[in-house]
Amino acid sequence: MDALRRFAKHAFPKRLHGTVLRLFLGAARPFYAGARVVCPCCGARFRAFVPYRIGPSRDSICPRCGSLRRHRLLLLYLRERTNLFQHPLRVLHVAPEAGLQALLRSVATLDYTSIDLDSPIAMHAMDVTDLRYEDDRFDVILCSHVLEHVIDDRQALREFFRVLRPGGWAIIQSPVRRDAETTMEDPTVVSPRDRERLFGQPDHVRHYGRDYTERLADAGFLVTAERYADEMDDDTIARYGLRRSMNAVYFCAKPSSTA
Repeated sequence: MDALRRFAKHAFPKRLHGTVLRLFLGAARPFYAGARVVCPCCGARFRAFVPYRIGPSRDSICPRCGSLRRHRLLLLYLRERTNLFQHPLRVLHVAPEAGLQALLRSVATLDYTSIDLDSPIAMHAMDVTDLRYEDDRFDVILCSHVLEHVIDDRQALREFFRVLRPGGWAIIQSPVRRDAETTMEDPTVVSPRDRERLFGQPDHVRHYGRDYTERLADAGFLVTAERYADEMDDDTIARYGLRRSMNAVYFCAKPSSTA
């Protein structure tokens, strides 16, 4: 998988990387036949998830829908800890993951919208620092591993807060270094090579530290960081291909106007 990723990176435009990956997974799927693990995003069972490297970290990917660990953890959290699947809600999904988008679009009670600056699978092309929506439009915002790519992440957070209705909630995930107290960023670092050296990937503009929660709160959110994977038993961790070292789930609530 690492060799495939390097090949796709250099041989195809970025917008085609997902297509190349899905074609490979389709070819590899028979070799992972089994029932030892299950993907909550698509419901498929396999003997194992496919080893995969993203940036400096190893991960595992579903041979059917392409979900990574963080996608599977997010969906399990959404099902168990939120009202996403119980009530009619307006949902804004930023930089949608293919498997999760397909699932959410199939839920009849959700008024679902997805956006991204250049993703071919998003419903609308849009900059997160300039959302073309009125105030208080959405009940839910889902945004995973986006802000580390955004130069003005504080403006993006202000926009999320603006378009979320009072009493609504957002899940805003980013890779956070537990061993760093503060976020490391430098706007003068602009070359992909230097960004990869300092921030882990050529398209990252910062490494978030433990002050990530404060950055979310600065936008106005009431933030709860839940170590959701830490609460799972060993069988659940193994079944869904997760790890206890995974980042917290950052649940961000917009205070009610009557609060």
